Amino acid sequence: MTFKKIVNALILFTALIVTSQENIYTSFSIPSNLKENANAVIRLNNVDIELKSSDDMLITEKRIITILNKQGNRNIDAFVGYDNTTKIKELEVLVYDNFGKEIKKIKKNDFKDVSAVSGGTLYSDSRVKYLDYTPVSYPYTIEFTSVVSSSNTAFIQSFMPLDDYYVSVQNSSYNIIYPENITIRKKEKHLEGLKFEKEEKQGKLFYKVENLEAIKPESYSPLFRDMVPRVLVALNEFSYEGVPSIVENWNDFGKWLYHDLIKDTNDLPESTISMIQNLVKDESNDIEKAKKIYQYVQDKTRYISVQVGIGGWKPFNASEVDELGYGDCKALTNYTMSLLKAVGVKSNYCIVYGGDDIMSLEADFASMQGNHVFLNIPNGEENIWLECTSQKVPFGFIADFTDDRDVLVVTPDGGNIIHTKKYNPEESSQTIKGNCSIDENGTIQVQTTISSKGLQYSDKLRLDSENHRDLDSHYKERWDYINNISINEMHLNNDKNNIEIIEDISFSANNFSKVVGNRMLFVVNTLNRITSIPDRYRNRNAPLKIERGFKDVDEVEIKLPSDYIVEALPKVNLIETKFGSYKSETIKKDENIIIYKREFIVNDGEFPKEDYNKFRDFFKEVSRQDSAKIALIKQ
Repeated sequence: MTFKKIVNALILFTALIVTSQENIYTSFSIPSNLKENANAVIRLNNVDIELKSSDDMLITEKRIITILNKQGNRNIDAFVGYDNTTKIKELEVLVYDNFGKEIKKIKKNDFKDVSAVSGGTLYSDSRVKYLDYTPVSYPYTIEFTSVVSSSNTAFIQSFMPLDDYYVSVQNSSYNIIYPENITIRKKEKHLEGLKFEKEEKQGKLFYKVENLEAIKPESYSPLFRDMVPRVLVALNEFSYEGVPSIVENWNDFGKWLYHDLIKDTNDLPESTISMIQNLVKDESNDIEKAKKIYQYVQDKTRYISVQVGIGGWKPFNASEVDELGYGDCKALTNYTMSLLKAVGVKSNYCIVYGGDDIMSLEADFASMQGNHVFLNIPNGEENIWLECTSQKVPFGFIADFTDDRDVLVVTPDGGNIIHTKKYNPEESSQTIKGNCSIDENGTIQVQTTISSKGLQYSDKLRLDSENHRDLDSHYKERWDYINNISINEMHLNNDKNNIEIIEDISFSANNFSKVVGNRMLFVVNTLNRITSIPDRYRNRNAPLKIERGFKDVDEVEIKLPSDYIVEALPKVNLIETKFGSYKSETIKKDENIIIYKREFIVNDGEFPKEDYNKFRDFFKEVSRQDSAKIALIKQ
């Protein structure tokens, strides 16, 4: 290539780069601060909602997102749901390479079209169109455009410009236009300190933000949605499935749910009513009747996964569930409620954010919230909560899915926000009783009984259905700090009446202890060591959040080799912090038997970010004490 051609090529390349730096469809124009910690960058996200009336809404969305790497593919979010009341008018995706050149156009008919439901035929009207695209290289940019009309105005999309970790935002706007005879309510969250544009007047609500940097997840943090800016929006007067409603508060919302969506679905066949009344005829009180009916539902039905808001908010008729034997959370909850009603036991349909993460409804902002439904039985000053989608969960047990959160209890008289049961550390206990025997070769034989309640019961509930091979793998992983472990016996007893799982386990391990000269060394805490330390952060950004506490109590008797004695007993170790406490001690029972006792408590709570290092130090010290060795000396 001649010098002139090289110069021309360089000029052309430079021109391309300059052009790209002014182009929203290429990564070259992304500010450097928005690339930091980002797998994807939202270049533009405009949501325009036009409310023509209380039963006619048009949503237009344009989203341009640059995907920087493979992990960013999960943030494309190019999908639209539709059903009999929600129609897709326009749907298109344009794909651009890193120089901003269009390389592919995907039209409405090219999107994948699937049922919103996995299995069953009850919900066939709910469907989703989504983009199925495999990129050739990275970075690349997706421009997603959709126009959707709906006669259901009960749910108004929120403004949430940051919607995931590792995603930054260059420009995001949200605009609602509505007739003056419609009243809009809103709730702003986490906008303090945020630079944003806002216009609010009769008939219009507008927000715009720019340059929101990506958030990197940190262990023991509050939920993502509880840290990022959001604006919730709801109409006082809306339409759902053609039924007009007026809702200003949760009491109104509950009346609407009960009278318009639930009341006419309790249509059990007379034969089923007679059967269920006969089933509980010998029970003396409502709670015993409810227990028997709950077990009947668990034995008869199975759950199919349809989240609230996808399969609609109206439960399917109890008669359909009775005939088919399956349903989603709404259907199974309504079915159980109908059966209880047939025997005179009062119960209430409840809306909740279900999941391992503790998430409450916005108690001061009535709107379409929640992703799950379960059942409430009033019992004096106590509330009993029933998870109707599980074949395994004991009666009245809700740990780690619907515990400790604000939920909406729906009654004929209206809705009430009630807080569900919180399991404190004392209730979420694990108690270990063990016997160990160490021989002169360092081989250990262990027999232990482990009793788990509360949240720790929930953690182990899945073990009840594991096969022998999977259980063996579970226990080897559980005690992975013991080399050469061989599980000899495993027996689990799931006591649903006392809500307690009891594990009886025996195992052995060669070379458990180490012989050095005339001394033998081994870690005295055999069965319950803390080996994982919370992650370290140089500059912690999020508060410290411990969602759930627990309590472990261990007592293990260790029989020593007959020709060894304890050289020295460890001192009693005691650690007390606001995050929890730890105590361990080793007691000499006789010349050949020692008893190891340990108590470890972690408290739930939210603490300032400055406390995180102290919390981590607490776990580090617990881990250090759990790994402490004891020395035996040969006689």
